[in-house]
Amino acid sequence: MIRPGRGAYGYERALVRAGLGPVAGADEAGRGACAGPLVAAAVILNPDRPIRGLDDSKAMSAAARQRLYAEIMKRAVAVAWASVEAAECDELGMHQADLHALRRAVGRLAVPAGFVITDGFPVDGLATPGLAMWKGDKVAACVSAASIVAKVTRDRMMTEYDATYPQYGFAIHKGYNTRLHQGALDEHGPSPIHRWRFENVRLSAEAASARVKQL
Repeated sequence: MIRPGRGAYGYERALVRAGLGPVAGADEAGRGACAGPLVAAAVILNPDRPIRGLDDSKAMSAAARQRLYAEIMKRAVAVAWASVEAAECDELGMHQADLHALRRAVGRLAVPAGFVITDGFPVDGLATPGLAMWKGDKVAACVSAASIVAKVTRDRMMTEYDATYPQYGFAIHKGYNTRLHQGALDEHGPSPIHRWRFENVRLSAEAASARVKQL
């Protein structure tokens, strides 16, 4: 039983008491982006050595995420991540890409999980029992940690892509469809890391092709 007021580690502690530890949290970053990989992370924390300040990564500043990422990497029992590149996202569809990435991340943990908490929706095919938790990245510390690791890892990957494709501004918007990103798409057409399942990417490609034909 989870008692009210037990904080972000309450779920992990209750599951460990029930003999289901160690407990891993899993979350992803980049599902809504129209460019770049989708990245999932899995994290097992030690509830007896709590990391203060964990929260949904989207609710934090970049500086706070970087600080907590370093703390997680130093103090977690186990951390793993996995990515699904843009072409595979197109092939699978975003939901299946999500599931694949989450399974891979959990499967790569150096310490096997006894239970997995995922954010938002269930993940089938795991080798261990699990629970999907609505707003898990705000109420379960291990899921919050996974959201931070996934977000920071993906942001770093997009910054590296910015050096290869500087015309798109990936270091700024990280592949999400901002006005800056759409303007670059409309001017240059899609790059090799854009996701063709997204309508704005297909429309930009068609417009770029039409311009070429007019020349």
